[in-house]
Amino acid sequence: MPTLPTSFRRLLVPALAACALACAPTEEATDSSTDPEPPSVERATTDVHSFATPDEVSVRHLDLTLAVDFETRRLEGRASLDVTRHGEAAQDAATLVLDTRDLDIQAVTFGSENGVEDGAETEATWSLGEPVEFLGRALTIELPAGAERVHVDYASSPDAAALLWLEPSQTAGGEHPFLFTQSQAILARTWVPIQDTPGVRFTYDATVTVPDGLIALMSAENPTTASDDGVHTFRMPQPIPSYLLALAVGDLEFRDLGGSVGVYAEPPVIDDAAYEFGETPDMMTAVEALYGPYRWGRYDILVLPAGFPFGGMENPRLTFVTPTILAGDRSLVSLVAHELAHSWSGNLVTNGTWNDFWLNEGFTVYLERRIMEELEGRDYSEMLALLGLQDLEGSIADLDAADTHLYLHLEGRDPDDGMTDVAYEKGYFFLRMLEETVGRERFDAFLESWFESRAFESTWTDGFLAYLEQELIAGDQELAAKLQVDAWVDGPGLPSNAPTVTSARFDTVDAQLAAFAEGTGAAELTTEGWTTHEWLRFLRGLPDELSDEQMVDLDTAYGFTGTGNSEMLHAWMHHVIAHRYEPGYPALEEFLTGMGRRKFLQPLYTRMAEADDTRAMAVRIYREARPGYHSVSTNTIDAILRWDEAG
Repeated sequence: MPTLPTSFRRLLVPALAACALACAPTEEATDSSTDPEPPSVERATTDVHSFATPDEVSVRHLDLTLAVDFETRRLEGRASLDVTRHGEAAQDAATLVLDTRDLDIQAVTFGSENGVEDGAETEATWSLGEPVEFLGRALTIELPAGAERVHVDYASSPDAAALLWLEPSQTAGGEHPFLFTQSQAILARTWVPIQDTPGVRFTYDATVTVPDGLIALMSAENPTTASDDGVHTFRMPQPIPSYLLALAVGDLEFRDLGGSVGVYAEPPVIDDAAYEFGETPDMMTAVEALYGPYRWGRYDILVLPAGFPFGGMENPRLTFVTPTILAGDRSLVSLVAHELAHSWSGNLVTNGTWNDFWLNEGFTVYLERRIMEELEGRDYSEMLALLGLQDLEGSIADLDAADTHLYLHLEGRDPDDGMTDVAYEKGYFFLRMLEETVGRERFDAFLESWFESRAFESTWTDGFLAYLEQELIAGDQELAAKLQVDAWVDGPGLPSNAPTVTSARFDTVDAQLAAFAEGTGAAELTTEGWTTHEWLRFLRGLPDELSDEQMVDLDTAYGFTGTGNSEMLHAWMHHVIAHRYEPGYPALEEFLTGMGRRKFLQPLYTRMAEADDTRAMAVRIYREARPGYHSVSTNTIDAILRWDEAG
């Protein structure tokens, strides 16, 4: 899953404060006496974000037949579910409970595969529960004894939260419409009636009919060209959780990158995408050498239209990515390393509930940085770690203390609330602390055995902690005391044994920041050879107060307003807003209307909403841009701008 938004305050940390933050532990981390006593915690394995009761009846396979209608903006078809009964339900009548949200359930039936002699389908007894915020409605189906396959005929809503229907004008090609899904965290239920919990895994087959000339792709075995009749078939033989169900339909080309790796993109984008991701086979080689073989067949990447709300989504066999990482110089491809790493952490071994989200993302950030270290060197990966630490410290300052624990308590809340830098970066630093304490060789062997022993399973925080105790701590009480596991998992902030990260390359950046603050002109600074990450350090470390002359000086020297690097442009746009730098306003508007990545949108709209003049500009821009944003982004920006009042 994507990297996450950071606040404006975090982007404008003064140079010296940034150095103190990134190069040394926090005050809390240097004094173990400040570590609070972790509370006694009961960690549930029941998913509070699902109506399903998989301990009684669970889905093991999905056969999906869908027709894609761009005119009505609906998916219509049938979900046929093979189920497994457990415990007392194994032989007798039982109840299958599925998650739905805004689905038009037309019929629920059993067929000949359940022993009906004449092959005719028989109507099932079923009901829809009352709607619950975020969760939708439970679809409850009574299963007679022996019934193990259920058919649900249904259609999605034109406003289904997982789906973004794009007009041709909203695509790179400009000639054909486009559709894509985003199922994580609990949006699969808006386009498929399913047990929408990461604790249930199933295989699937699908048949999808699309308009002539378009190609359909899924998180499965995929075609490389459009079919003559518009019908595409798919097979996913490895069991996956529902949030990894994915569908995209559009005018797409495929390019083979070698080594069972390829890329799909719209025709005007395919050449740039093929170049940008050309090192992905090398990433695959690096991670397989560290943590065992890739278990999913092919690894392909789909570059989506700009409305995609995340940097990337780790749908198995087909990672979805935003076009905002096409910088032209491969400087932002650590995001691809992140999504590839999910093939082990998240897809192969999955968090059992969204309270356990750190098991997906903390592990994945750790693997991502190990991949980038293999490809680019330790000094490069340490820059990534320092930027991540800066983001984490900002999140810790912004969030309630309970939301800075690794294990979360999200009952009654949208699980998106837990998708913060804490799961990603605190999770990473926890694993890095384990590595530094026991040694890299020992920790790598531990991680590889974890992935192998839990392959194609969902697991929970307590499951990992038990494995950690058994395989790594192994009764060593002195080691257990050093690790402070409880303080990491159930305590706030960063514990006192958080790793220290340093970077000589960032020290050089900080020296140039100091020179600029003392009056050296931008063009006179020594910046030759800087990577995106050094420029981000520079942009984040600029003083809070910049004169009009300094803004012009910086922009003239480095062309920030016109950069094609989305990360650098995003960081610069914070200064444009804060300092009312009007020469940057057209680029700001183009940026906000030209992409829908929430990581960039959220902090920019938040900053613009703080003053009347920029708030009015934000409302005007959002009114134009909103139809091209996915619901993941509009839900966030609607709240920032109080869209029910302003819209």
